[in-house]
Amino acid sequence: MMSLRTLARSAPRTLARASSSLSSRTPSTLLRTTRTTPLAARTQQISAFSTTMLRPAAKKGEVDAEVSEKLASEIQFEKEVRENEPQPPSIKDFLENSKFTLEDVPGKEDVYLRRTFGEEKITVSFSISDLHNMDQDMMEDDNILEDADIEEAEAARNTENQEGEEGAEEDEPGHEAPVPVRLNIVIEKPNQGALNIEALAQDGSIVFDNFYYYADPKLAHSTDANAVHEAQDTYPGPPFGSLDEDLQVLMERYLEERGITQGLALFVPDYMDYKEQREYTQWLKNVKAFIDA
Repeated sequence: MMSLRTLARSAPRTLARASSSLSSRTPSTLLRTTRTTPLAARTQQISAFSTTMLRPAAKKGEVDAEVSEKLASEIQFEKEVRENEPQPPSIKDFLENSKFTLEDVPGKEDVYLRRTFGEEKITVSFSISDLHNMDQDMMEDDNILEDADIEEAEAARNTENQEGEEGAEEDEPGHEAPVPVRLNIVIEKPNQGALNIEALAQDGSIVFDNFYYYADPKLAHSTDANAVHEAQDTYPGPPFGSLDEDLQVLMERYLEERGITQGLALFVPDYMDYKEQREYTQWLKNVKAFIDA
C-alpha cells in the first residue's frame, strides 16, 4: 500500500501523464470540454480530489504487529538467558569484600567505582561501549578476511594458536575469553592535583598503559571542551612499559594498596557483560512500548 506521502508525490506525475495522453488522442474535444465545463463543476471536482488526498493516515503500519511480536520474542529470550546464567560470583564477591562503592545509573553506558584511601579520592570508571567497539572491530576484521585467501588465513591462525598454547592448559569447551575492558583510574589529593591512569582489565590482570599528572583534578574528570583541550596539551609522561622495571613494580604495588587488584580485574569484565544484558533488555522493552503505543 502506498503511503500518503508517496501518493502525494506521484499524483502530479500521474495527472500530467493522463493530461498528456488525453491531449494527444482528442485535443479538440479536451479543449471544448475545458471551455464549456461550468466553474462550479470544476471547483467541485478539485474539492473532491483534495479531500481524498488529505484523508488521515492509518494509526498503525502494516508491520507494527510483526515488529512488536519479534521484540517480545527477543525479550523472552533475554529473560531465559538471565535465568539460566545467574550473576557471576565475582560480582557479588567484589561488591561485598571491596571498599569500592558502585555507581551504575540505568540507561547510561558508564559505570563508576568510588572509594577513599586516607585523604585520597579514588575513582575507577569503565563503559559498556567497549563491547560495541569490540563487535565493530570484529566485523571489520571479517570483511578484510573475505578479500583474503581464507585457507592461508586459517593456516596462519592455527600456527599462531599452537605456538601460543605451548605449555599452557587447554581452555574448557565453549569457554570464551573475556573482552578486554579499558579502565580510567583517577587518584586525587586535596590541593595536590590528581593522577590519571589509563589501564586495561584483561585475563584476570590489570595492564597499565599511561600515567598522567594534572595540577587541576578537574582535567581528569571534566568533559568540557576547554578542559579536554588543556588535558591533551599536558605532558603525558612516558608509556608505563618504558619506565624502569623497579619503578613499574613499585607503582603496581602503590595501586594495589588502593584497591586496583586482581579482584577488580575479574569483576569489571563480568559486570560489564551483566550490565550490557540488562541495558539491552530494557532497550527492547522501551522500543516495544513505543511501537505498541
